[in-house]
Amino acid sequence: MTAFVHPDEVRARFSRAMSDMYREEVPQYGSLIDLVADVNTQVLQAQPQLAAAMQQADELARLDVERHGAIRVGTQQELSTLRRLFAVMGMEAVGYYDLSVAGVPVHSTAFRPVSTQSLNRNPFRVFTSLLRLDLIADAALRDEAAAILAKRNIFTARALALIAQHEAAGGLTDAEATEFVSEALETFRWHSEATVDAATYDKLHKAHRLIADVVCFKGPHINHLTPRTLDIDAAQAGMPRHGMDAKDVVEGPPRRDCPILLRQTSFKALQEKVNFPGGSSDQGTHTARFGEIEQRGVALTRKGRALYDELLANVRSMGNAGSASANYQDRLQMAFAAFPDTHEAMRKQGLAFYRYVLQNADADVAPDAMADADIEELITGGMVRAEPIVYEDFLPVSAAGIFQSNLGGEEQKHYAANQAQQAFEADLGAKVHDEIALYQSMQDESLRAVRAALSASATESVA
Repeated sequence: MTAFVHPDEVRARFSRAMSDMYREEVPQYGSLIDLVADVNTQVLQAQPQLAAAMQQADELARLDVERHGAIRVGTQQELSTLRRLFAVMGMEAVGYYDLSVAGVPVHSTAFRPVSTQSLNRNPFRVFTSLLRLDLIADAALRDEAAAILAKRNIFTARALALIAQHEAAGGLTDAEATEFVSEALETFRWHSEATVDAATYDKLHKAHRLIADVVCFKGPHINHLTPRTLDIDAAQAGMPRHGMDAKDVVEGPPRRDCPILLRQTSFKALQEKVNFPGGSSDQGTHTARFGEIEQRGVALTRKGRALYDELLANVRSMGNAGSASANYQDRLQMAFAAFPDTHEAMRKQGLAFYRYVLQNADADVAPDAMADADIEELITGGMVRAEPIVYEDFLPVSAAGIFQSNLGGEEQKHYAANQAQQAFEADLGAKVHDEIALYQSMQDESLRAVRAALSASATESVA
């Protein structure tokens, strides 16, 4: 029987290779990794309870390897082939994000593992955006962009063959997996040679900088890799000391005792030389690639997300000023005082998701009553503990804020709400997972496991 490499291992190899490549291409990324490592060490030393909780939840080991990347593609074929490529690594499309409402002409999903075990082994994610050509107002320019994209192939022939081999055989051997990682990496590599002349680049750039970024190059080039920090405010403060031009504000919810969802910041995009067809004298510059840091909190239920969205909308409607305004952080902190900031309150109010785990501690609950006891009674009695389920996904407003800050602060196009999930899924060739349903499933599964264990224990005690 053929021995195949587990998709989790293929993903781990690819994540390491991507990180090594990006460190070579963007030296400041190495400084970012060092900064985050220092901050995380300091937090874990200062907060031994947090370190113990992460260790108990099997989340500590993943911290140093955790990364998410982001790419932008231009065609249905590119998106659907990426779906097949990521499937080799055990990554599936989770969530639909319409960024057009925030002035960015793309809609997106995130490819990531979906099981708790796979996430804890390596939670590598790639936020993947598809250009909305229909949002280019100039019909002639829209047709020109489509024609340019139709001519390119962002995958190597060998990568496509190995994807097909994986689909046909059900996996890849060790040698094939090694080759796959090398070949797949080529899709994400930076190429300084544009595929269009300077005049065409300028036209697309004026329509929207992101359109030029997607259309004018040989491939989608990974535009950032993001490590996870346990204190994004400390990392933000440390970026200038490490020679990084930090974004002005942290995107997402405010600083809290119990972090929720996702907070993100970045150093601003590099200005890189671009060679246009026509000789060495025909050069320009392009800004696309940057460094990002994220801090992840507990995943919110639909009720919790509704409250989060309501509070965020309230903040952003104050004076019609977004995250770039001078007093945004103060307004954010004030508005989110209405969101409970203890895990006990969030759990009891049904605002966040938790994984319930049976403990081997002495409990104040009689054995014959355990199986039918209320979960809160079991937690109070010390028989069960509730672990926050980490939010593994993204926030459209925050993603747009990061995009905009790295496309130039003045870049802000206005599009009507253009949510088109069905069209996106047709281009993808699959349905996207509902991320909140995934968290609900994790919570429900943990509750079933606790109940089953307690029922077995009660049966044994009777016997």
